[in-house]
Amino acid sequence: MCGITGFIQYRGSGVEELKRRCQVMTDTLVHRGPDADGVWADEATRVALGHRRLSIIELSEAGAQPMVAASRRYVLSFNGEIYNFRRLREAPELSAYPFRGHSDTEVILSAVQAWGPETAIAKLEGMFALAIWDREEQALWLGRDRVGKKPLYYGWCGSSFLFGSELKALRAHPDFDGELDHDALGQYLQYGWVSQPYSIYKKVRKLPPGHLLKIQGNSKPWESQPEAFWSARAVAEQGVQNPFKGDYTQAVDQLDKVLNQATADRMVADVELGALLSGGIDSSTIVALMQKISDRPVKTFSIGFWEEKYNEAHYARAVADYLKTDHHEMYVTPQQALDVVEDLPHFYDEPFADSSQIPTYLVCKLASEQLKVVLTGDGGDEQMAGYRRYKNCLKHWQNVQRIPSVARKTLGACANGLGRGSWSWASRYAQRDQTVPRWTRKLGKISQRAGNWSVDYPQQVLANHFNRCLPVDRFVLDATDRRTPLSEPSYWADVPDPLFAMLQYDYVSYLPDDILVKVDRASMAVSLEARAPLLDHRVLELVWSLPRDYLFDGGTGKRVLRDLLVRYIPRELIDRPKRGFSVPIKEWLVGPLRDLVEDLISEQTLREQGLFDPTAVRVAWQQHLYGWANHSELLWSILMFQAWWRANS
Repeated sequence: MCGITGFIQYRGSGVEELKRRCQVMTDTLVHRGPDADGVWADEATRVALGHRRLSIIELSEAGAQPMVAASRRYVLSFNGEIYNFRRLREAPELSAYPFRGHSDTEVILSAVQAWGPETAIAKLEGMFALAIWDREEQALWLGRDRVGKKPLYYGWCGSSFLFGSELKALRAHPDFDGELDHDALGQYLQYGWVSQPYSIYKKVRKLPPGHLLKIQGNSKPWESQPEAFWSARAVAEQGVQNPFKGDYTQAVDQLDKVLNQATADRMVADVELGALLSGGIDSSTIVALMQKISDRPVKTFSIGFWEEKYNEAHYARAVADYLKTDHHEMYVTPQQALDVVEDLPHFYDEPFADSSQIPTYLVCKLASEQLKVVLTGDGGDEQMAGYRRYKNCLKHWQNVQRIPSVARKTLGACANGLGRGSWSWASRYAQRDQTVPRWTRKLGKISQRAGNWSVDYPQQVLANHFNRCLPVDRFVLDATDRRTPLSEPSYWADVPDPLFAMLQYDYVSYLPDDILVKVDRASMAVSLEARAPLLDHRVLELVWSLPRDYLFDGGTGKRVLRDLLVRYIPRELIDRPKRGFSVPIKEWLVGPLRDLVEDLISEQTLREQGLFDPTAVRVAWQQHLYGWANHSELLWSILMFQAWWRANS
């Protein structure tokens, strides 16, 4: 795992100046790769590539980057791990390549030399973000893995094309343009993250998962557009067209086989590795398979909270004891968790507001004290219907289908009116510093759910579940709704089953832009590589070809994964309701964080800043403070943005 960055300058600089600028950008990513660094520059084309290295495979200088191909034509800066690199290395077309070591980086270069960038990148299985400079064509290729495990930002700023693993690298270049994107800010406030392909800055975008971008040395800004080499939408639609042929037991057998291979591939390293273990279905499955493959006890890591409502450490301990892993746990006090808050804007250098980022960082920090690599259970819920929200959203979708569209829109308007009216009455209590009556809170909940009555797609029900504020310009001045995977049907799979429609929606939006951002930034902040076997594309292709009842049986998800896991662990250890990896944000906002909130969203602060509608923000705070509505996610989004703004403006 590493950090990459670089640029093409369209105005002249000497090679030493190119290297100096690239070195400054590279130095911002030291946390992603503390073991070594390198820069490469070409004065004739004014191109520079930078790299920070976390040494996992091929620890010698033979794995150093940026790496130049044997032919001298290609130069590569690469972040991630390629799990099929050994199989690729055995391909006949690569047999003549003069390998100096055994790194996956060299295999990428040899594949690019043999097949060209487009074909070679499409053959890679793993997590990656990479930049390849073709000296012959004078073209820069950027590529990102299928699901989006590894981040990659890019954009045209001033007289330069910039790219990097994190925004802080781009900000270090003198041409960087930090103009804020109000549309992206509005969408962030709605969902808690900025959805690809956009970023919080107008001049910078994210390369979408499974895409390539080719930039010629003389390309004009935004002239070249990303092109897909893999599509989750296509996989979902092909799964419907080519359903799994076997029975249920055969499906469990096939998942067992595929997941064993995916786990074994991710256990290849020249350093010791372990696993993050929550005690849930996903992480327990991965640890069980790791322990089956390993010849020694696998190191596992968990954190617990003294508040029982949020604690799962005892479940993780029970699984670890049964599997006989080398288990490590740490119980976190509320103050220890709160102490992380002030560092979050640095770890997440784009506004990000999933409060589970706090425990995720803490468990990564615990593991990083002993290891460089861990495996995780990320991806099981989004592929196999593990969240409770699928059951609730399916029920609502079925209900709205029974009501004519005109009637539904009328119901939505009435629900909105009830909410506005109830708050108008309840605000009198808030003005007297009293908790509002319970009946007004119930009307407020009806108002918050009003958007579900006007949906036309099952994906929109799921989108409304995430949505923290409607419409997009309610809180952010001058914001408009952007076409992203969150709101644009062209990103969504055309499948008849609403459950699979929702799963694909989560896979192209919530998973890459929330879950994987959370894990990447938290793990990289402490120089820890996190690998996720459940996100192997072969797992996805199998799962989305299965009948619905193999995944979702009587409202309970992950049926096929549960029955795989009981081959390794007694059912009683894992057969319990799902509990999220969360912290008490609702209570913190009105308790120990209240002074910070009041400071960051004071009317004077908001008016001077000129981004938010001060009245709307203050009303939301009053509604939360006096119990009329639970706006904890919305307020956390505002709080995280304000903290980010102070750190980066």
